[in-house]
Amino acid sequence: MKYFLIAFLFAFSSPILSAERIKDLVDVAGVRSNQLIGYGLVAGLQGTGDGQDLRITGQSLQSLLSGLGVSVDGPVSEFDLGDSLVSLATQNVQQPIQTDNLAAVLITAEVPPFAKPGQKLDVNLSTVGTAESLRGGNLVLTELRGIDGEVYALAQGALTVTGISVDAAGSSVEIGVPTSGRIPSGAILERLIPSSFQQSNQIVLNVRNSDFSTATAITNIINETFGAGTARSVDGVSIAVVAPEDSNQKVSFLSEIEQLEVEPGAPVARIVINSRTGTAVINSSVRVGTAAVSHGTLMVRVTALNEVSQPNQFGAGQTVGVTNADIQVSEDDSNMFVFEPGVELQDIVDAMNQVGASPSALIAILDALKKAGSLNAELVII
Repeated sequence: MKYFLIAFLFAFSSPILSAERIKDLVDVAGVRSNQLIGYGLVAGLQGTGDGQDLRITGQSLQSLLSGLGVSVDGPVSEFDLGDSLVSLATQNVQQPIQTDNLAAVLITAEVPPFAKPGQKLDVNLSTVGTAESLRGGNLVLTELRGIDGEVYALAQGALTVTGISVDAAGSSVEIGVPTSGRIPSGAILERLIPSSFQQSNQIVLNVRNSDFSTATAITNIINETFGAGTARSVDGVSIAVVAPEDSNQKVSFLSEIEQLEVEPGAPVARIVINSRTGTAVINSSVRVGTAAVSHGTLMVRVTALNEVSQPNQFGAGQTVGVTNADIQVSEDDSNMFVFEPGVELQDIVDAMNQVGASPSALIAILDALKKAGSLNAELVII
C-alpha cells in the first residue's frame, strides 16, 4: 500500500489540457482586499487575563477609563505622623489596577473589494500578553487602522473561542488554542477604501500563474470575441483591455470576459516534495532523459548465539556464559532500471514502484537525476 500511494497521486494526471474560464485564471487589477489591524482589550474573563504580568494592560485600561471621564487616581487619605499630617496623594501613592479579568489583544480584519461603509467584517483576535484564555470575553470598542494609519473600521462584541484550557490539582488539559478567538461580523466599516477600478479607462487582467502562453491565449480570445485591438499583452502576467467609461457598462463587459473559456499554457515541469511526510507530486510536464538508476540495498545482519561453557572433566575452570557472533553482509544489486529519452510521468512511477522505492528513496532518486542532468524540471522541496 505504501507504493500504491505514490502511483495514486498521478492516476488522474493527464497531459491533455482542458479549457478553463478566464475568471479562474486571472485577477483584476484594483479588485483586491485590504488588511486592517488594531490593539484593544478583552474584558469579562474569569481570572484568565494578563493580571499584573503585563503593564500595558493596566495602562490601556487607565487610558480607556480616562477617556470615558472616569477618575483613576488613587484615594486621598491622611494619617497622623507625630504632630504633622502626611497626605498619601502628595506622595503619589496609587493602588495598582487589577487586570485579572482583562487581556491585551491584537485584532485583525480583511476588507473585501468594493466594501461600503456600514458593512460588517469578521475579526480575529490573539493575545499579546500572558492571558491563559479568552473564553467568555468581550472585546471593548476598538479602532481598526489601515497601512496609512487611518481608522477604517470599529470592532466590538463577544468572542467565539474554540480552544479550552483546564488546570486543576497540578494537572492541566488544553484542547485547541484558547488564546485566540473570532467575532463573526464583529466590525463595521466606517470609511470607503478607494479603488482604481472605477477611475481607470482600461481593465488590467493579471494572470495568477505567470505564463506567456496563457497571457497570449487570453489576449487572442478577447480580441476574437470583442474585436481586434480590444486587448493587448503587456507581459507574461498582465493583459490590458480597453473598457467602457460608464461603470455599469464596465461591470457588464468584465462579466462577459470572465465567462470566456481558454486553454492555458502547459505548466512548467515541476516536482514538489514534502521532505517531512515523504509525499512527492510530479506534474504531467516532467520528462526524463536517458539515465540508468541503481537502487541497491545493502544489508548487514548480525546474529548472536548465547552458550554456556562448563568446567572440564577434571573440575578445572568455571561455568561462564559465552556469546558467539555471526556477521553476514549482502547486497542486492538487481534493482536497476533504465530511462530512455522522453520518458513520461507514468513510466517514472511504474519504474519506482517496480524496484520498491520508498518515498525517501524516491526523493533521493529524483534529486540525483536532476544533478546528473537527466531531469530538466524544477525540484521544489517543502
